[in-house]
Amino acid sequence: MALSIFNKEEKMVTMEEISSGMKVILNRPRKLNALNYELMVQLFRMFESLKNDPTVNFIILKGNGKAFCAGGDVTSLQTLASAGNWSFGANFFRKQYTLDYLLGTYMKPVIAVINGIVMGGGAGISMNAAFRIVTENTTFAMPEASLGSVPDVGSSYFLSRLPGYFGEYVALTGARLNGIEMVECGLATHYVQSKDLASLEHELGMMLPSDAKNITKISEIINKYANKRNITLENANSRFEIIDNCFSRETVEDILLALENIAVDKNEKWILGAIKSMKSTSPLCIKLALKLIRDGRSQKLDQCLVNEYLVVSHLLRRTVNNDFYEGPRAMMIDKDKKPQWSPSKVELVSEEMVSKCFSMIEDEDWLPLRLKSRSNPSYIVLSRI
Repeated sequence: MALSIFNKEEKMVTMEEISSGMKVILNRPRKLNALNYELMVQLFRMFESLKNDPTVNFIILKGNGKAFCAGGDVTSLQTLASAGNWSFGANFFRKQYTLDYLLGTYMKPVIAVINGIVMGGGAGISMNAAFRIVTENTTFAMPEASLGSVPDVGSSYFLSRLPGYFGEYVALTGARLNGIEMVECGLATHYVQSKDLASLEHELGMMLPSDAKNITKISEIINKYANKRNITLENANSRFEIIDNCFSRETVEDILLALENIAVDKNEKWILGAIKSMKSTSPLCIKLALKLIRDGRSQKLDQCLVNEYLVVSHLLRRTVNNDFYEGPRAMMIDKDKKPQWSPSKVELVSEEMVSKCFSMIEDEDWLPLRLKSRSNPSYIVLSRI
């Protein structure tokens, strides 16, 4: 039987005890399990309470309904940011990134069962899990730049560690990936048919305590249900070669030019989609996203989150422009789908604008994000493809 972690609060997170572990279930199905402040607080407290519980050897993290987690609750965030000082919104991100760091450095195996939509904030709580299980229903994306923000929640860490320059492709285009594509690029560790998830969870739940403490034993059970076929994409090698060729370029302008040159000879849908997406997103944010990914390659998770928090805080503060508020207005509030970005083109975004968003903020209502440096558990590093 599902138990709420707090009797007096809305049951945004529920738990189900299993033999040697715990199921943790996001429970806002009507909102696609989007992360609002209350849900994040509940999730953080619950994972904190379980980390030293000797009866819990692993945790299954999943979502109730057709989504794992569609991201941060933008409506809730906009209300916070518009209600008073911009730092109210910064507190939302502080809580979110602290949660992401807790899960990203968790010393017990977390098995993220991603059966449905996973975007933005949903990636932050799942992409550093020891096991990332996807299905035929999974859709992944980091669409923040199209909303006037940047891919965050630790994405400058986990995207920068994908093969070649696939992370830049995902961050700059907001490309949607299905479950097979996620396994192919390394975002997911296993592909399991949704019809087999109940049996998989049942078998995990029946593990003996001695086996549940063994990461290899957990892996053996998951592998029994994973698709054993050679998971390959149509023209996958050609696609990865084009992505590496184009997205390895130094600037956003160079990347776009390379894509446009290739599109002359290769009239492929995904290439045209990448060009269209990059030209329709916030020019400032797409340049910030590229710098975050490039810097993230040589940084630990805590450093990536600290940098992302600084950049997002500048966007909230309107240090350079109003894009952080203009994107949601155009795409989610007025729904005219015509955001008025400023500057309007990538070539008009100066290096000075980008640098400002990485500079320290001097404001009595704001503090930098401070995270205690911890290493990722070795099994997470080893499980990454």
